[in-house]
Amino acid sequence: MNEQEFAMLVEKTRETLQRVAAQFQPAVFASSLAAEDMVLTDLILRDKLDIGIFTLETGRLHAETLGVLDQIKLVYGYDVALYKPQAEAVESYVQQHGLNAFYESVDLRKECCRIRKVEPLNRALQGKRAWVTGQRRAQSATRAELHVQERDEAHDMEKFNPLADWSEEDVWHYIRSNNVPYNPLHDRGYPSIGCEPCTRAIQPGEDVRAGRWWWENPESKECGLHVVDGRLVRIKSVAASA
Repeated sequence: MNEQEFAMLVEKTRETLQRVAAQFQPAVFASSLAAEDMVLTDLILRDKLDIGIFTLETGRLHAETLGVLDQIKLVYGYDVALYKPQAEAVESYVQQHGLNAFYESVDLRKECCRIRKVEPLNRALQGKRAWVTGQRRAQSATRAELHVQERDEAHDMEKFNPLADWSEEDVWHYIRSNNVPYNPLHDRGYPSIGCEPCTRAIQPGEDVRAGRWWWENPESKECGLHVVDGRLVRIKSVAASA
C-alpha cells in the first residue's frame, strides 16, 4: 500500500468515526489499550469526536497495559473510563474454582471472562446507541467475516469496527507516523494483549492472536465480548459500510 492509498484508508476510518459521533449518540469506544485501539483513540481525540472511551479493568491486566492509561492522560489530557468486575462475583469464582481455574476448561475460562469482561461491558453499554471496537479481519479465524458496521442484537445497538480493513502493517504505520503511544509489550512479541495469565508472546509465523488463551483451539479464542449463545455475532452487516 502506497502513501496515497494509506491516506485514503485513514480518511475512510475517520469518516466512519465522524458518522458514529454525528448519528449514533450516545456512542462509546471499548478500548483494550492495544495497538489498534490506540489508533482509534488518537483519531477520536485528535478530531475531538463525541465518543466516550472506556476500558475493562479486569483486575488481571499487565502493569504495562495499565501504564497506557497514564500515557493517554499525558499525551491527550483524557481520562479513560474504567469498568471493573463485581467484587462478589470474582470472590465467588475464586472460592469455588480457584484463582486460575480458566486453565482447566474452556467453560471455566469463559466464565472468568464473563465475570471480568462481559458483565462490565454490559454495564458500560447501557443506554448507548452504538459502540466502537478495534477489531480487524486479519487478526484471527474468528474475525474473518468482520464488517465495518454490524447490528448488535444482543445489546440492541449498532456496532462499528472502523479498522476492519486494516492490516497489521497499516496499524503500525499509523502509530509510527503520528507518534501514537502504545503498550511496550508489543515490542516484546505480544501483538494481542489480554489479561496477564491468559497472554503470552508469540513465535515467528504464528497467528497474531496465538498468544491469547494459547492452550485452546483457535475456534474458541474469543472472550465473549463478541459472542452470544456460544457463537460469534456476525449478522445483519450493513453492506454500504463494509
